[in-house]
Amino acid sequence: MNNDRPLAVVTGASSGIGYELAKQFAENGFDLLVTSTDSKIDEVAPSFEFFGAKVETVQADLAEYEGVEKLIQAIKATGRPLEAIAINAGFGEGGKFTQTDLQKELKMIDLNISSSVHLAKYATQAMEQRRKGRILFTSSIAATMPGPFEAVYAATKTFLRSFSQALREEMKDVGVTVTALMPGPTDTNFFHTANMDDTKAGASKKDDPAQVAKQGFEALMSGKDEVVGGSIMNKVQAAVIQAMPEPIKAAAHRQLSEPGSGAN
Repeated sequence: MNNDRPLAVVTGASSGIGYELAKQFAENGFDLLVTSTDSKIDEVAPSFEFFGAKVETVQADLAEYEGVEKLIQAIKATGRPLEAIAINAGFGEGGKFTQTDLQKELKMIDLNISSSVHLAKYATQAMEQRRKGRILFTSSIAATMPGPFEAVYAATKTFLRSFSQALREEMKDVGVTVTALMPGPTDTNFFHTANMDDTKAGASKKDDPAQVAKQGFEALMSGKDEVVGGSIMNKVQAAVIQAMPEPIKAAAHRQLSEPGSGAN
């Protein structure tokens, strides 16, 4: 890598919103360091290089402390300042809490929360020294309400939204912006891997991940605190939900996430 273009890091970049975020950075003049848990990240790298980006890939399991450290060492090894990072990697798990897989949920917490904190610690310290940088967290519209039948996932995304807003306030005097992207149901593998194909949310029409990523990238570059991704309906829903009592929010979410609700 050379210094002709600024450097951006994108996690979970082999598919879905992460893949489209990486494309946004590449199209808009960034070089990339991208990561995922498997070798698919090497297969998709040429699609980012198509836009003139120099691309390095890292295969690492960010649910493991050592995987995050591997990524951080790769960032340092570029010898380049970190201009932007999209902390996007994550997954969900649907179902009644008493019946879901505890080990999968603990790994979800490790990936969605612990790795995000770990990466943010490195990124904020590096950016504070330069007094420049941009951080994007992929949260979710689920962060606006309790999430029955995906209770742990929704809680992790609520954490990311709160964490993003808190860091934004801390970093505002040192030239670093922090933005939360909050997608609604998006056409990715999320619902299938979360065992939520039979839910109303899983069976419904979904937003284009390219549109969601573009909205997230534009919000990041304009320094916004957060953006609800996807359709206008998502934005309306998020605004309306904010005014509801928590039990009403939870009941509304249940209609979307309860197993078998997609058949109704």
